[in-house]
Amino acid sequence: MTEVQRETMEYDVVIVGAGPAGLSAAIRLKQLDEDLQVVVLEKGSEVGAHILSGAVLDPCGLNKLIPDWKEKGAPLNTPVKEDKFYMLGEAGALRIPNFPMPPLMNNHGNYIVSMGNVCRWMAEQAEALGVEIFPGMAASELVYGDKGEVKGVVAGVFGLEPDGSIGPNTEPGMELHGKYVFLGEGVRGSLSKEVIEKYGLSDGMEPQKFGIGMKEIWEIDPAKHKEGSVTHTMGWPLNSNAGGGSFIYHLDNNQVYVGFVVHLNYQNPHLFPYMEFQRFKHHPMVAELLKGGKRIAYGARAISEGGYQSMPKMVASGVALLGCSVGMVNVPRIKGNHNAMLSGMAAAEAAYAAIQDGRAGDELHAYEDEVRKGAIGKDLKKVRNVKPLWSKYGLTASLTLGGFDMWTNSLFGLSLFGTVKHGKTDAAATGQAASFEPIDYPKPDGTLSFDRLTNVSFAMTNHEESQPCHLQLKDPNVPILTNLPLYAEPAQRYCPAGVYEVVEKDGKPEFVVNFQNCVHCKTCDIKDPSQNINWVTPQGGDGPNYPNM
Repeated sequence: MTEVQRETMEYDVVIVGAGPAGLSAAIRLKQLDEDLQVVVLEKGSEVGAHILSGAVLDPCGLNKLIPDWKEKGAPLNTPVKEDKFYMLGEAGALRIPNFPMPPLMNNHGNYIVSMGNVCRWMAEQAEALGVEIFPGMAASELVYGDKGEVKGVVAGVFGLEPDGSIGPNTEPGMELHGKYVFLGEGVRGSLSKEVIEKYGLSDGMEPQKFGIGMKEIWEIDPAKHKEGSVTHTMGWPLNSNAGGGSFIYHLDNNQVYVGFVVHLNYQNPHLFPYMEFQRFKHHPMVAELLKGGKRIAYGARAISEGGYQSMPKMVASGVALLGCSVGMVNVPRIKGNHNAMLSGMAAAEAAYAAIQDGRAGDELHAYEDEVRKGAIGKDLKKVRNVKPLWSKYGLTASLTLGGFDMWTNSLFGLSLFGTVKHGKTDAAATGQAASFEPIDYPKPDGTLSFDRLTNVSFAMTNHEESQPCHLQLKDPNVPILTNLPLYAEPAQRYCPAGVYEVVEKDGKPEFVVNFQNCVHCKTCDIKDPSQNINWVTPQGGDGPNYPNM
């Protein structure tokens, strides 16, 4: 596409992604200088359409960005009133007392929110300050300057032929140039991945680790609803098969967020994360809560879990990575939105200072210094060993060792373990199918549990079918010739939207990619054991349309 002639628009800062990081950056830039030209590009059909998070929000980022958010009507309407942790067995549950947990695990002062709605509100605040926001505009390509710096992005390409070529209905899009480009694409964004690889930003760092988070919104019996209640569980049904756990958050209007996270470093390729989630809802404690209710929405999203030791270098010439593009989730707290907001503000302040000095297209070292040494770095450093301890020693040991480590970090600022390494990537952690027993999953009952395709319809996802497939196979032979015999082709199972199938055609297996189902979770890009799938952005506006996630 580089030979195509495109219209060019010039800005001070170009921001990719209208999530909490990108919108915080846009707002902060305009707070610092109302004359700065700032644009935000969002691939979703509207702001919030592709936002999926738990979410219990620590408001520290919002407090700093917009101190009077309450008066301005921010949708933080459900303060956390109670906080419960359970270890589940197949038929029972053991409550873990709160008192041994370090203070950082306390949810007092936090809010149960829809991050999609928070981002919609933040977009209104940004536009009121003069930020230009273009939803339905996927940034599909980076534009580089003469010195190898990132100087902009290509956005708004529509109507490509299925093979990626230009056709009679192709709209070539435009180039948006900036003195600096911020990438706030969320987990495993395609442009962020390119930047990290091109500039070697992960060299010397631990590999990033991930989980797949699946979420349903339920309307439940008002008699069972406890507004402000937060519950987390570990153990069954995953047990020793994989790390992970669940969340159940009671928001307003008799609604409950029911979510399930599976760490993607699991070994058994027969594991089916989506079916683990569906099985979880049949636990007596959960089934009783949901009985008589109805599921009204579904979605899924990868979560960055590597933490402090996995954060790549965040800046290269002309570009900065924000929020989950870096990986700023505090794993034991299951929170990253506050850090995403703080990172956006830090990047904005660094870019503002640079532009004031007459700079452009260089590395914003002040941003990286603030992230690593400031509030974000302190938040993540305290909990850096929880995830690798869990991966190495299992759930029970990690509760003890991880808890002890968080206490020593909180009280004394040190760890007896130092910094524990993660080791393998999640793709490399996948074992061969012959080494593991297949797992027999109960058939969904259509009341508490649902098949994938039925649930995906509740994500309201849609992709224009004649466009190029945005799930690119580097080698189309790998799924059948390598992944099927060695790993029982796990794409059939790790995808929470039923995108990938192995079907029989003329007596032979064939790999099918139903890209129309994709909810943009990026799990395939992360977990494929051959690293053969490359997720790139489809044309703008396509994908899920989450109403209240």
